[in-house]
Amino acid sequence: MIYTVTFSPALDYVIDLDELRLGETNRSKKESYYFGGKGINVSTVLTNLGIENTALGFVSGFTGSALERGLKEAGLKTDFIHLEEGITRINIKLRMKQETEINTQGAAITESKLEALLGQLERLKEDDTLVISGNIPNTLPDNIYEIMLKRLGGRGIRFVVDATGMLLKNVLKYRPFLIKPNRSELEELTESKIQNDADLEVGAKKLQDLGARNVLVSLGGDGAYLLCENGKQFRVPAIREAVKNTVGAGDSMVAGFLAGYMRKKDYEYALKLGIAAGSATACSEGLAKREKIEEFFQKI
Repeated sequence: MIYTVTFSPALDYVIDLDELRLGETNRSKKESYYFGGKGINVSTVLTNLGIENTALGFVSGFTGSALERGLKEAGLKTDFIHLEEGITRINIKLRMKQETEINTQGAAITESKLEALLGQLERLKEDDTLVISGNIPNTLPDNIYEIMLKRLGGRGIRFVVDATGMLLKNVLKYRPFLIKPNRSELEELTESKIQNDADLEVGAKKLQDLGARNVLVSLGGDGAYLLCENGKQFRVPAIREAVKNTVGAGDSMVAGFLAGYMRKKDYEYALKLGIAAGSATACSEGLAKREKIEEFFQKI
């Protein structure tokens, strides 16, 4: 079973504008909303691809109820912990010539509620997969990723970590099955410039030496690079189509990769399905559906 953790889910409210005039009344051209959060994005695309999984995390208030209900209606399996105060976040995304995001803080997670989540994770067993991703709310310990992986280490659980900076670097010692930095994050982690494929290999190998088993580097319009734990490496270009939406594309890549690995235990196939899922989301209004992902997979 695959489990995803989203500490601070959100309702993403997307507003299309011609322009934003500060200090004046602005009228939108179109509005839409999506159920967001990096772990939830992974769970949604996994579900779209027919891969069983459970979304964990915290919800609260009327927005949390709406999010939980909406995910279940979409076919997702959830086991959220309900916070007693505050509301699940509403993030504002303004689409104009340039996209602007306003991400809110969300409800505070108490120590007892965090312990409840850690108790849920204790039920994971050998060959399960745990996906943790995104930033940590300021009400949680800044080493919460390390706490989680230390408690679950040695049980044969696959850890997938999609985080940045020291948040990622500090958990490499727990041998995560997969990490997914982008180009700039890889440069930051390795303190080196990535200018070509040879640099990608050197940078990914540094993270492997620190403990990562498989290093998947997302390269935006240039596709992705994968250095596998068996020493093989693969480079797949992106699919060139008009980009409509960048939100969730990286999470979709993680989901596609995991779906491909679960199906065939083949890293090259997993990378191609990951590219297809990420590209399909980038070319969709929301997270990609199975038909779109399969269509894009045939184009690789």
